[in-house]
Amino acid sequence: MDTNAPSLPPQGPLFDVVVVGGGINGCGIARDLAGRGARVLLVEQHDLAAHTSSASTKLIHGGLRYLEYGEFGLVRKALQEREVLLRAAPHLIQPLTFVMPHDPGMRPAWMIRIGLWLYDHLARRELLPASTALDLRQHPAGQPLRDGWTRAFAYADGWVDDARLVVLNALDAAQRGAVVAPRTRCTGLQRHAQHWMVTLQPDGGAPVTVRTRAVVNAAGPWAEQLLREHAGLPPRRHLRLVRGSHIVVPRLFAHDAAYLLQARDRRVIFAIPFEQRYTLVGTTDVEHHAGLDAVAIDADETAYLCAEVSRYFRRAITPDDVVWHYSGVRPLLDDEHGNPAAVTRDYRLELDTAGAPLLTVWGGKITTFRTLAEEAAQRLAAPLALRGAPWTRAAPLPGGDLERVVGPCATPMQALQRYRAHLQRRWPWLDAAVVHRWARAYGTLALDWLEPARGPHDLGRQVAPGLFEAELQHLHRREWARDADDVLWRRTKLGLHLEAAQRTAVADWLQRLPPPDKPLAPLERGAGCH
Repeated sequence: MDTNAPSLPPQGPLFDVVVVGGGINGCGIARDLAGRGARVLLVEQHDLAAHTSSASTKLIHGGLRYLEYGEFGLVRKALQEREVLLRAAPHLIQPLTFVMPHDPGMRPAWMIRIGLWLYDHLARRELLPASTALDLRQHPAGQPLRDGWTRAFAYADGWVDDARLVVLNALDAAQRGAVVAPRTRCTGLQRHAQHWMVTLQPDGGAPVTVRTRAVVNAAGPWAEQLLREHAGLPPRRHLRLVRGSHIVVPRLFAHDAAYLLQARDRRVIFAIPFEQRYTLVGTTDVEHHAGLDAVAIDADETAYLCAEVSRYFRRAITPDDVVWHYSGVRPLLDDEHGNPAAVTRDYRLELDTAGAPLLTVWGGKITTFRTLAEEAAQRLAAPLALRGAPWTRAAPLPGGDLERVVGPCATPMQALQRYRAHLQRRWPWLDAAVVHRWARAYGTLALDWLEPARGPHDLGRQVAPGLFEAELQHLHRREWARDADDVLWRRTKLGLHLEAAQRTAVADWLQRLPPPDKPLAPLERGAGCH
């Protein structure tokens, strides 16, 4: 299916719902609604996951530290979702062990034991192990640490490729009939009793006005601005914009576990294995008052992360060691808490039915996107007379149906292992590193270009090491990738592994492609606009 050229309903209210915002919440809501039979248009002013949703710590987790702030409901909800998402996207989400060296000057051991006991028991676990205590003098996790760290606690959560999680939700929405239009700015929302008139500005196209029965404001950090400037409505709630920054440094340890480190300001910092050769370190919590289009780490944040990590590891890191960094602004629901790290990560959904329905998403975190989307669809079901029942809990995301290929497996982790082995047996001429990356990034979607292939020549030219034209064509035609940043830093992380000339070769290849079909082209020609 070519997701860039969907058909559009020819008459009546053109859409049931227009979703504004192509982050994880917007794409999750579009997917859920489309699966219930709603006619959905999703618009995003930039690329999918271009902002907050590709700038997370890339964890599917309950949020152990939120227990300290009394967020038991949020933690329980997130813990319940870990294993749901592990089963829905076994290619994209994997279990990850976290080692927490104990600093008795920060939090006493009894407090940590109670927190971990709650973490183990607030939700049912079938796939993830319970927490345990470690002797760092005997355990491999102690080897890269400085002398003096002798005791630790370990627990399990999940790791996710956040940007790909967003794209796969959008892809599923499109496969279920939604129109997905990245690079399309919402410039006006005019409310009537039974419908909205939504003015859109596609990049490089003419303005388009569409009619919809309801609007979902999932604009993340732009949610308040969308209400004020484009809908002419005063926000009933307010966001607190908090910047979270991460750095990537050469690998600090050889094993596969991650670390949760207690910083001197009582925050926690993660050090996570990343892209085989690196360690991902983050995050910060800094009030953000600047613009939203160019969010970047500052020197103080970099120095802070380096200093706190260097307290723990034998190999100290400095800003000169940073090979990549990224930052995102979290749109947290303002609870008037003085400490940015303590502001709630929970979400609120606000349904306004004083006229055509308007649902605004306030806050949220990547782990709870599916429950947020399900709740949003349920809230819209009555005013839109939607008959579809909740369905996403047991539905795999695109590429996640690994057992269709390898047969029934005891766990999602076993399914991924068998699927990777299947690819290597079936296409033995493929490099093992490419097989590993394709299995984890695409799951069964990779079969679209692998099934016809009898040799490397069937994958097209290798534009950069490990990056064939077949994969680039898939990213362009089905996953809305348009430029090198879309490919190298969001849908893959190959930008970390390529030299400047190789990244330029990818950019040049994409620029030579013919312009893609525009999702809103039928509307730009005036079909069914009124």
